[in-house]
Amino acid sequence: MTIGVRLKGERERLKMSQTAFGDIGGVGKTTVIAWERGTAFPNAAFLEAAATFGVDVAYVVTGNRMENTAVTPMELAYLRICRKLASAEGGQKAGNAALLGVLASYGLTLDEEEEQP
Repeated sequence: MTIGVRLKGERERLKMSQTAFGDIGGVGKTTVIAWERGTAFPNAAFLEAAATFGVDVAYVVTGNRMENTAVTPMELAYLRICRKLASAEGGQKAGNAALLGVLASYGLTLDEEEEQP
């Protein structure tokens, strides 16, 4: 699988049009099309900006997914909330308690191999 195919997959996973995807880094739809076809490649500045929108840049470049990358827009929203809580004073403890409470309310627990927050 090529960088272009993976980039297109990330764009589609995030449910973005080619135009919206290009807007992330100030490029047009035709540039995104060229990237997806493999006739051109995004630069590091675009990839850095794309990462803030949830693009798994490591996957785009290497083909290997990062473990903490959201797969769906909903997961991305959850991940952003968790990161915001982690940066707030006392937020990590409160966020962990809330998330564990949600799991418990559904009768779910973390597996042994999963790291407890």
